[in-house]
Amino acid sequence: MDPGFVEVRDTTPFVQRTPVRSAFPPIADYGFLSDCHTGALLAPDGTVEWLCPPRFDSPSVFGAILDRSAGGFRLGPSAMGVPAGRRYEPGTMILETTWMTPTGWVIVRDALVIGPWRERTQGSTTAHTRPPTDYEAHHVLVRTITCIHGQAQIELLCEPMFDYGRVPATWSAVPNDNHALDATDGERALRLMSDLNLGIEGGCVRARHRIERGETRFCALSWSRLLDGPRTAEQATHALAVTSEYWRGWLADADFPDHRWRNHLERSALTLKGLTYAPTGALVAAPTTSLPETPGGERNWDYRFTWMRDATFTLSGLHSLGLNWEADDFIQFVADLGRNEDGALQIMYGIGGERVLEEQTLDHLTGYEGARPVRIGNDAYHQRQNDVFGAVLDSLWLHAKEYGHNSARLWPVIHDQVEQAIASWRLPDQGIWETRGEARHYVSSKLMCWVALDRGARLAARRGKDELADRWRLVANEIHAEICERGVDERGRFTQYYGSRNLDASLLLIPLVRFLPHDDPRVHHTVMAVAEDLTENGLVLRYRTEETDDGLSGEEGTFLICSFWLVSALLEIGERKQGRALCERLLSLASSLDLYAEELEASTGRHLGNFPQAFTHLALINAVMHVIRDEQANPVF
Repeated sequence: MDPGFVEVRDTTPFVQRTPVRSAFPPIADYGFLSDCHTGALLAPDGTVEWLCPPRFDSPSVFGAILDRSAGGFRLGPSAMGVPAGRRYEPGTMILETTWMTPTGWVIVRDALVIGPWRERTQGSTTAHTRPPTDYEAHHVLVRTITCIHGQAQIELLCEPMFDYGRVPATWSAVPNDNHALDATDGERALRLMSDLNLGIEGGCVRARHRIERGETRFCALSWSRLLDGPRTAEQATHALAVTSEYWRGWLADADFPDHRWRNHLERSALTLKGLTYAPTGALVAAPTTSLPETPGGERNWDYRFTWMRDATFTLSGLHSLGLNWEADDFIQFVADLGRNEDGALQIMYGIGGERVLEEQTLDHLTGYEGARPVRIGNDAYHQRQNDVFGAVLDSLWLHAKEYGHNSARLWPVIHDQVEQAIASWRLPDQGIWETRGEARHYVSSKLMCWVALDRGARLAARRGKDELADRWRLVANEIHAEICERGVDERGRFTQYYGSRNLDASLLLIPLVRFLPHDDPRVHHTVMAVAEDLTENGLVLRYRTEETDDGLSGEEGTFLICSFWLVSALLEIGERKQGRALCERLLSLASSLDLYAEELEASTGRHLGNFPQAFTHLALINAVMHVIRDEQANPVF
């Protein structure tokens, strides 16, 4: 028997499959839906394999992406698993899947509905700490299926498994309603509505129908307080139209260059908006947990939180596209966050501002392609990462440059982060990559402490606090001098940490944060060393795992954000041809829906890690805009 053969054991009858080498679709093949409260991932066969209502970080009700028996929800042609094509309807987060069957063609449209703001009953609460807009999530997944040619046998299969696959659903009829069924685990409730004839088979609801040309059918799954949603195909189609209007109206407020890469910028902007938790303005790093960074390995993390390290890239990316409202919402979220007793911000928070994110493993789940453990929560929130101060201060400086000022309530955040950078910069830490090995004097952490002092001094000067600004500049100069003395090896290039000769992709930030002039030989040597010695098949690794004690075993893929950083760094040092070529290549490696995970397997182009990844899309925006500005300044004829 082929030792690589894996027998598929379908525990839910979503699609009749023959044995293949993996029961799981490739990570890049998933589509992403969002209502800016939660997200869903759809497999190519039309199965919703990940959904965590009502928030991104809630327990899943569909979790087949982590265990084939952890629940799913399919609408599509019977006994077929490969569609003719998939796309997002342009300018929206509505996923359209086209199927060619032996007897006809059908189109499935899927969306998490966003509609007009609905008034609350007196005394009801809302999760919003940011000013609400005219639209809001309606907390319902709507799916329509239309036959455009011939006829086709279609099926609906809905099998929720509550609490990350632990508890099967108990279904019951809705009184006086023949086209709705309720599912519960005793605490939470979902309502499935459809104009198909629904039947209960244990924990699964099924429906079959032969759809004719010109006919549209629908189903909807609601978790709203009223468990409401569309009741007819016409209402479902209208809900999708209103959702489309929201996304296209939002996108129209942005400022995109008329460039051949505009579509990549638009899709990345939509993805980042979809990864925003609207009530607070927090940006979730990814909507998933435990998609492996190493196939079958242990590098599996819960990314359904917001990281302070992302702050600079968030503000830079959003402002560069004119998305100032979203940028301000994120800054106000930072201002709302609870801080430690010493005034320091944690490195990460829950999307509602939660500070305790205790990590646990879900040992009952098999994991994606057997990658275990499956984790929820993230113990990295305990870690010391001295780069957080610079990330926050750089974002506040970018915000001040855009708006001309920071609000008064941000000054305590500015002051306390700078003072904590002063207190911490001489201490070792876990670094930007949250290593779980020995604390080190990472150069990138020292660099970001310098950023904190430099940007803090600029902000203090803007407020007329000249004496404070001068004191902070002196410390910034001290940090700068030490990095240049202890963070450079005999070859004239910066190193991962003091005393080492190892490279680290975070060193690419040196020219991007303006630590040294772009023509400084040390900057050039470092960027080119990363390009030549810290790459696999031309794509950048974070670090060499065999050289870095990160407390984990196994290898990992190349990090997409690092490759996009390299694009910007190459342009900074004048290597324009190489930088533009790398950007072109990276854009070609997007998924078929222009989405990115955290990593790529260099040998195959396979996407690895949680998906889609905010950090990658932020880096894409910044790199592409860097290339566009460079092309405008230095045209190639």
